[in-house]
Amino acid sequence: MIIAFIIWSLVSAILFGISVLAWRSKKPVGFFTGVKPFEVNDTKKYNHSVAALWFVYAILIEICGIPLLFLEQNSVGFIPVILGVVVITIALLIVYSQIEKKYRLL
Repeated sequence: MIIAFIIWSLVSAILFGISVLAWRSKKPVGFFTGVKPFEVNDTKKYNHSVAALWFVYAILIEICGIPLLFLEQNSVGFIPVILGVVVITIALLIVYSQIEKKYRLL
């Protein structure tokens, strides 16, 4: 399952890359694919908040993938890994909605 962990880690690295790009961006970053970013009251703080959110998400996804190193193929142990990702993703969306409320220009 080392190959599965390597692929999992590549996805986590891509998410980390998204956080770096968001941190360095001068324009408000979009969160959802294909959705134009809204106007914000403080672009730098908004981008840093979104970047921190992506960074934490990447770290938590990587931590969820650690059991892949120890599980056998088709193991029941994959269920907590997948459920963990679902819970983390739902939390990501909830936290982003709070960030959006805080920085949206009214």
